[in-house]
Formats: sequence, C-alpha cells, structure tokens
Amino acid sequence: MVGRMTRSHIAMVSTPFPGHVNPGLEVVRELAARGHRVTYANDPAYAERIAATGAEPLPVPSTILGKEEWPDDAVGAMDVFLTDAIAMLPRLRELYANDRPDVFLYDITGYAARALALNLGVPSVQLSPSAVAWDGYADDMADALKDMHETPQGHAFQAKFTGWLADNGIVMDDFLEFGGLPDRGLVLIPRAMQPNADRVDTGRFTFVGPCLPVRETETWTRPADAGNVLLVSLGSSYTDVPDFYRACLAAYGDLPGWHVVLQIGGRVDEAALGPIPANVEVHRWVPQRDILRQADAFVTHAGSGGCNEGLVSGVPMIAVPQAVDQFMNADRLVELGVARRLDSATATPDELRAALTDLTADPAVAARLAALREETRAEGGTRRAADLIEELVP
Repeated sequence: MVGRMTRSHIAMVSTPFPGHVNPGLEVVRELAARGHRVTYANDPAYAERIAATGAEPLPVPSTILGKEEWPDDAVGAMDVFLTDAIAMLPRLRELYANDRPDVFLYDITGYAARALALNLGVPSVQLSPSAVAWDGYADDMADALKDMHETPQGHAFQAKFTGWLADNGIVMDDFLEFGGLPDRGLVLIPRAMQPNADRVDTGRFTFVGPCLPVRETETWTRPADAGNVLLVSLGSSYTDVPDFYRACLAAYGDLPGWHVVLQIGGRVDEAALGPIPANVEVHRWVPQRDILRQADAFVTHAGSGGCNEGLVSGVPMIAVPQAVDQFMNADRLVELGVARRLDSATATPDELRAALTDLTADPAVAARLAALREETRAEGGTRRAADLIEELVP
C-alpha cells in the first residue's frame, strides 16, 4: 500500500526507556518518510534519537529517569509509571492545546496519551512492545495479580489510577481495562510469542511483528577466526548480576570454536569479573541486533526486544528472565522449541554450557527457528503498521 498523500499530524507519546521507545521508532520513521508531520513527546534525553527519525521531539521531562532505586514488586513498579503519566498529562495538554493531532500513538505505559485522546475525541493507537491481554486474562493471571487485588498497596494503586481517570472525566472502574484494552492496538511482537493468541481480540489488536530497521548496520565485525559467535546480553535495566557474568565466563571462556561477546551494562565493574578468557570480548553496551545477525546463539533476559531480534535473526536462545514479562517470554520461547530456560541466580557453568551445546546441535531447533523467522517476516512489520495507522486518520 502506498502512503496517502494527505499530510496528517500524528502524535507519539512514550516512556523514556529503551524497551518502550525502540520498538516503535521505525514506525515513526516510516510515517515521517511518508510525509506526515509526526510530533513525539518524551523526556529531553531522547530528543536526539527521536529527531533522527524525522519526527519533531517535544520535551516532556520524566519523573522516571534518574531514579536511584526501582521497586522490586509489580505494584510498586506500576505505580512508578502511573506517577509519571500523572505528571505528564498537564504538559501534554499544553503542547497539544492549539496543535490538535489527527491521531495519538502511545506506548503501553503512555497512559497520559490515551487520557488526552479520549478528552479531545481523537483516535488513539497503542503500540505494544510486549504480549497483550486475552479473553480470560484476569482469571489466568490471578496469581500474578494477587498483590494488586488483595493487598493495601494494590488497593491504593487502583484507587489512585481510577481516581486520576475520574478527575480527567474518564469513568472506568478497572485500571486493567484502561491500560490493557486500548481502542486499537498494534502488537509489535510475533504472534507466535503471544500466550493464548487464539483468545486475543483481533478486532482490537493486530499483530504486525517486530518493526526493526530495514538497513543493515556494520558496527561490529565478526572475527575471521570465529567458528561460532555467542552473544550474552541482559538488556539495559537488569544488568547488575556479576555472579552470572562470571558463570558465563567459566562456561564459555576458552570453549573450542566459540567467540563470546559479553555485554555487562553500566553497573558492574569489569575488574570484578576476574581474568577475561582470550575468546571473550567484554563491553558495557553493544550493537545487539548487528551482532545477532552474525551470531549463532544468544543468552538473553528474554525481554520482548531481545526475543524479537533473536527470532528475526534465527538464533537459538538461552533465556534467563529477570523480571516482569520476561518469565512469560522465556516460557514461550521454550514452548516454541527454540530456547532453554535457566535461573540466572543459580545457573552453573555446566548447565550453561550444556544448554548451548544442546541447542546448537539439534537440527529440530534450527528448523523451527527457520520457520518462525519466515512467519515473523510475513506479518508485515513497519510498513504494515504504518498502513494501519494511516487508515485510522480521519
């Protein structure tokens, strides 16, 4: 489908975390390339990255960036995002009071964008970088939601959420409905990664798959003598696990035929890892997708972005989930037959090494990865997402 010639104003709102911004950046880039005016509200720290897509960054300082401590419970973590949305909404009202968009796009925690869209009577589309709710979700996830429904903290959170909505003229008794059941949603993961996909409302949600850059980057070069390449990366948030990194070094250091790239993030001192084997390169941050295109296996925390990139690259994965939806993602990868799941706190070097050997030696794993790679590509990705957004513009 060729993009429409009418120039529309499309507004994007997102939370300032890589896992919330990166999945939708290519959709924003595609819409801007089609001639639409795209404004993007986020913390000033993301202005340069947003501007590079052709969108106009609008500064909305976040209450999240710079937090020294992050709650280790689900209710507390959700309250952090709600607090940010509450602080964001007045600024969004100022920005769009005299610059009404034709459609709002928002990330799964961009609650303020949906609230403003409802107030203005503007269509909105949620861009979900992770699995979405299905029919019967609340019942199936009762154990995970227990603290939300049975503790004083959970009750206080729900009252805060519904009270904020009511203060802004939105009557909705169930916060899960507001956050998890958008008017329209594009799901930026493969349908294969969605639990209970057959129970997802396809009138509300459309799976377009990962929206990854089309261009091929060349920021990392596979060593000429590398028989196989293994990437170990736990993303950007849950990287303070030096014991696990040491277990990986013991498991894969000097492993014949393997070159290892280890990303340790910004919170671990490389010196604390001890001697680095000759076949291992250690970095604080790496160009993950570029390496995965050239890799043969991937140790990942099973965040949605890592799962997407692993499947698109066709590499088997050792999943070591750390928090939130990563446990569900890890289990789904195992169900698909392309991963092994281990606990990063208890995984031994022998277990890590055995998982790698088993995955890479099994032809059934390779066949399943190839099939999933084709299924994922067929979902349409960036261009299909942009097509569907254009159809919603009045």
